[in-house]
Amino acid sequence: MKESLAIYAGLFYNRCTIIFQGCIIRPVHLVFNIFIQTGHRDRTDPGIFCRISEKTANTILLHKERSHMNYDQFVQDVKRKVSGECGAGTAVCIHTAVKNNGRERKGIMLTRQGVNISPAIYLEEYYEQFLNGGTLEEIAADIVRLYNEVRFSHSWEKDELRSYESVKEKIVYRLINKEKNKTMLTDAPFEPYLDMAAVFYVLLELNAYGTAAMMVRKEHLKGWNVSREDIYRQACRNTKRLLPCEFKTMKEVIAELDGSREMPGRDVMYVLSNTLRSFGAAVVMYDGVLGRVGDHLKENYYVLPSSIHEMIIIPESEAPGKSELANMVAEINATQVEEEDVLSDNAYYYDRKLKKLQE
Repeated sequence: MKESLAIYAGLFYNRCTIIFQGCIIRPVHLVFNIFIQTGHRDRTDPGIFCRISEKTANTILLHKERSHMNYDQFVQDVKRKVSGECGAGTAVCIHTAVKNNGRERKGIMLTRQGVNISPAIYLEEYYEQFLNGGTLEEIAADIVRLYNEVRFSHSWEKDELRSYESVKEKIVYRLINKEKNKTMLTDAPFEPYLDMAAVFYVLLELNAYGTAAMMVRKEHLKGWNVSREDIYRQACRNTKRLLPCEFKTMKEVIAELDGSREMPGRDVMYVLSNTLRSFGAAVVMYDGVLGRVGDHLKENYYVLPSSIHEMIIIPESEAPGKSELANMVAEINATQVEEEDVLSDNAYYYDRKLKKLQE
């Protein structure tokens, strides 16, 4: 989240180079790690030399050596190591899931006896850590530590999930891209919202580390004997209560994420999310939120879907044209945002008189 927000802040304030806490950050497609190798045309040509430390050289060699282990092999090895770390009472299995926007991810799932809510831990960042010198033992120990922090202590019984009365106060909605998820939406009730769709989840658990949720399918509506309109009305009440809105300046959010002081200068960008900052883009659907943002800014404004987790707000007086903003969103989505976190390539406009968000 921090990197993509920094990119938005930088592109807006300075269209060429992004200055973020003393570091220069550029879009990924402009950044290259270049190793230069030259042939000697004659004995007097010194070529190009770069002095590196022994530690750096060893890291480069290790990365090259370990790159022969692909991600699937790495997942298998981590599973074996984690199984050894956990011991009896915890089962470790490889888990493949189709995430938002159709992205497939493979990781491991740890399951304790008597508990049917299990976190799936995806290993892409650990794989990068391994390629750069981390050991399987260190990675397995860190995964077990993480699991012990986030695991859930009790189980949800099937009878509870079959009862609408048991789950109705926990039904919430999340915003996703409608076109990218059209296959999934054939099996799931949803509420259209501009070029997006609000899908419904039962929020089983909520803590500082995240959420455990079950997606609501059409088969659940039949079992509960309720309509799509019923759960939409319920989700409208629940989502704003369970996941309250948060509206902060871009400078405040980046300073919090980076653990540093706020950047100087006036406020021209804002971040709209929920207090958990997870699937927070859905707060634009909360009753009255967009109107209150307009009252605070005292003008019309643009809403940029920076990811499924937050929206960026830019006052109209501070913004370039809508097409330029849409191009900015599309560029950042293509180069900076994880595929499963992309919400839309659009830029939206809120009109205070009409009290309406529009494409």
